[in-house]
Amino acid sequence: MQRSLEQRMAIKFFVKLEKSVAETIPMLRKSFGVDCLSDRQIFRWNKAFAEGREDVNDENRAGRPSTSSSDDNVKRNVVEIIWRMG
Repeated sequence: MQRSLEQRMAIKFFVKLEKSVAETIPMLRKSFGVDCLSDRQIFRWNKAFAEGREDVNDENRAGRPSTSSSDDNVKRNVVEIIWRMG
């Protein structure tokens, strides 16, 4: 998540510098490597910032939030996996 936020900040910076998406993508790939956002996400964020968006945070989504990474759920899943393995 933090890497995505860093990339959105970088995209916003490139938009302010009037860099094209074609210039932005290789710079992000070089900087973030395998953690780089997809081209589609880069295009989406570039467009949003070019149209005046200022907030780099992702918008809230409808639906149930993910809870798989809470400590209790992780412990429960580990115990279940160990139990299944015998």
